[in-house]
Amino acid sequence: MAAKVTVVNKAISGRSARSYSNEGHFSDLAKIVQSGDIVVIEFGHNDGGSPTSAADNGRSDCPGTGEETCTSGKSGDIVYTYGHYVKAAAKMFTAKGARVVISSQTPNNLWEGGRYSAAPSKFVEYAARAKEDLGTSTSFVDHFQAVANMYKKLGSSATNALYPKDHTHTSPIGADLSAQAFAQAIRVALNGSTPILPYLKAGKPTVW
Repeated sequence: MAAKVTVVNKAISGRSARSYSNEGHFSDLAKIVQSGDIVVIEFGHNDGGSPTSAADNGRSDCPGTGEETCTSGKSGDIVYTYGHYVKAAAKMFTAKGARVVISSQTPNNLWEGGRYSAAPSKFVEYAARAKEDLGTSTSFVDHFQAVANMYKKLGSSATNALYPKDHTHTSPIGADLSAQAFAQAIRVALNGSTPILPYLKAGKPTVW
């Protein structure tokens, strides 16, 4: 970063946009957000599945890009879309004067099976659509595409080495590289400008 900033990480493992919202974490975050803060929202890895199933895990979002609803097959609760949860949170934060960056989910190992394949999940589209619906009050970073670009450059062996246990969770080195890919996407304005740009060092990083 070009200037000193305080980073507060409120991510919780295993959460989706739905469960993070229903557990009250967005509301808790809104209580401490101040005017001028920058909030990055990224979900997707835990949002898949069928909420209407009797085995609903409490994380799966209702499919769709708007205000569609589903009924949980387990609890009977109303389930909203990924976009609904993300947009509701973004509106809470912008109402307090914060600037919101919606980020698409990172990819799994794109070299799994020996060939590079970078087909994004539906939640990448959902994230972009949420920003589009919110308009100029938010910005968007395609973290998926940024990391995909990096993995293509790294190649099969180097990318596989970043996934020591499964095709989703990277090593600490992989996590750091994914963060650098995110920063590079901001630096080159992959998806337009974001309020984070002034805090990046000129010309860095360059991982893809």
